[in-house]
Amino acid sequence: MRHVARSFALLAAALAIHTPSAVAQISSPLELRIPKSPTIATADGRSFLAYELHVTNFSPNPQTLRRIEVLAGASTLLTLEDSALARALSRPGVTGAMVDRPRVGGGLRAIAFLWVPLEGPGSPGAFRHRLTVETGSGDSTRTRIVEGGDVTPSADIAVIGPPLRGSNWLAANGPSNESGHRRALIPIDGTPAIAQRFAIDYVQVDSAGRTFTGARENNASYYAQGEEAIAVMDGIVTATKDSIPENIPGPTSRAVPITLETVGGNYVIIDIGGGRYAFYAHLQPGSLRVKKGDRVRRGQVVGLVGNSGNSTEPHLHFHLADGTTPLGAEGIPYAHDAFDLVGRCRSLLGNCAAMAAETRRHETPLANMIIRFPR
Repeated sequence: MRHVARSFALLAAALAIHTPSAVAQISSPLELRIPKSPTIATADGRSFLAYELHVTNFSPNPQTLRRIEVLAGASTLLTLEDSALARALSRPGVTGAMVDRPRVGGGLRAIAFLWVPLEGPGSPGAFRHRLTVETGSGDSTRTRIVEGGDVTPSADIAVIGPPLRGSNWLAANGPSNESGHRRALIPIDGTPAIAQRFAIDYVQVDSAGRTFTGARENNASYYAQGEEAIAVMDGIVTATKDSIPENIPGPTSRAVPITLETVGGNYVIIDIGGGRYAFYAHLQPGSLRVKKGDRVRRGQVVGLVGNSGNSTEPHLHFHLADGTTPLGAEGIPYAHDAFDLVGRCRSLLGNCAAMAAETRRHETPLANMIIRFPR
């Protein structure tokens, strides 16, 4: 009996020694995780998904991402490789050239910012990710396929009214896969989030694409200054901030140090129902027309566009999120019930051109579109 027990103990010890190497051979050390499940959005006549895939290497050995594919059933919705893959990747806490981004060292993470076009307005149903990964180097290089990150997108998108009135509103830093808002992954209270995933900085432009006339350093010279920001839906005001002075326009001029408390300047947050919150930032001090707890109606003025907080010139920063904090919630897409597309810029405030107005319904504006909202 003692001999049997001793043999069993030796067998258990052998298994304890060999199990880790066996597991390494049959499974991948990569964790694939999607922190915020996507919602189907529509822009420019086409539906899309915008979300992030976090790829964490739990091995001590570097893993190099060579390809990321987004799959739905037998269909491939998106393939990223080479320079397109490198551009889509971010490496938290890691510096280096873009070409080095796909190499994920032991214990490190890559974040793939994905913008997946969809055929038709319907949902693709559940979809997953297939990664082509290399380990080793030279003659010992090994390629493996890793699949995971299964998720089913939601089709429950908020349909809202306009946050402003009038024409020639440029969707600066608007929704695109490489805008500053899109990549603003910020840890707040121990949890990283992208509150500005679908945010827009609305500046008002003239026929030449300029945002001001007169003295550049004077806020009153800017077309957007003093325009009315309005409620996009009926709701309840959950938070406000006032009394932050305005900046002198310019890339580095700030009236106050920028902190989590001041980054949004003077702002209003409205609970529009369904776990959605509308955020209006950089308003003029003393211009807020609402206070916490107020019930507001769609189209009601909540404040005046200004240049407070982390802002270079008068504009309205607008986004929807799933929580009440300016930066600690997850940004969610939305659709306006209607707006007119009246122009486009090829880059931020560059090569702007007017066009015959096209009415868009149940869409979100994209970066560098010039929009007309109903008066």
